[in-house]
Amino acid sequence: MNEELYDVIIIGGGPAGLSAAQYSSRAKLKTIVLDKSPAAGALASSSKIENYPGLSEPLTGKQLLDIFRNQAIKFGSEYTETKVSGVKLNGEIKEVEALDKAYKGKTVIIATGSMGRTASISGEKEFLGKGVCYCAICDAAIFFEQTVCVIGDSEEALKEAGIISRFASKVYLISPSKTLHSDDDHPTLSAPNLNLMTGYRVLSIKGNDIVEKITIKNIESGEEQDIPTNGVFIYLHGNKPIVDFLGNSVELSDEFCVDADKMMETSIPGVYAAGDVVCTEVRQVVTAASNGCLAALSAEKYIHHRKRRKYDWGKT
Repeated sequence: MNEELYDVIIIGGGPAGLSAAQYSSRAKLKTIVLDKSPAAGALASSSKIENYPGLSEPLTGKQLLDIFRNQAIKFGSEYTETKVSGVKLNGEIKEVEALDKAYKGKTVIIATGSMGRTASISGEKEFLGKGVCYCAICDAAIFFEQTVCVIGDSEEALKEAGIISRFASKVYLISPSKTLHSDDDHPTLSAPNLNLMTGYRVLSIKGNDIVEKITIKNIESGEEQDIPTNGVFIYLHGNKPIVDFLGNSVELSDEFCVDADKMMETSIPGVYAAGDVVCTEVRQVVTAASNGCLAALSAEKYIHHRKRRKYDWGKT
């Protein structure tokens, strides 16, 4: 059986990636969006968007993102929730390794945003692979009938805690904020083995050969306490471009941003970047969407060997 070959593989399901998907699929290019979570990213965590062109009423970032996604799917894009772990971009056919399988395409658009972070909790780096994890789908089963701590206050963290609760005997969801950035009726909150602790900061992860406990601090009272645990899943966000899966495959700036020209072309033919991962000076939904549009138009030009980009796909 021949492997499925896509015209465009888009890594990231934010406004840049989904805008690219709208334009590429409307241009009749076989397109797939690989998104680690529809609840992840800067837009998904925004509580109010009112300055995006065309909105008559304010929406949450998640609501606006749902519109983007539905439009892309309506035009024919495939959408898959999976996490990308690596890429091979130098060949004529590009390969993207994800948790579910490997994807092959003629072009790749990198639109992973800039909410990445470096290890910042004491002990996090030292215990990576020894109890510190970042992916529930990948590692939750390792902690069957054990105690696990999940750190984060996003809907992504809550969703991941729900996956972990199917395996672990006890799950602590430790949030640095007093309220979670999610719906109050999220199904994970009703899991019988979930213990929600809001307003706590994790100071350290400790153990010998493997994780044994974490130390947390109540932000209001300053009181510290230890929680015995076998695993720690971390879903905190920073402001660094998410490029760890790229290795040395594309040129990056000193700030680890993907280098791209004004038409979103990277150092590799057929590979494009869009949105916050290129570290634009203005980080707004509308500029990310614009980047996605340009990346898709450039990909179409590359695939069809056009001298100029085609802009109006409503005309035959």
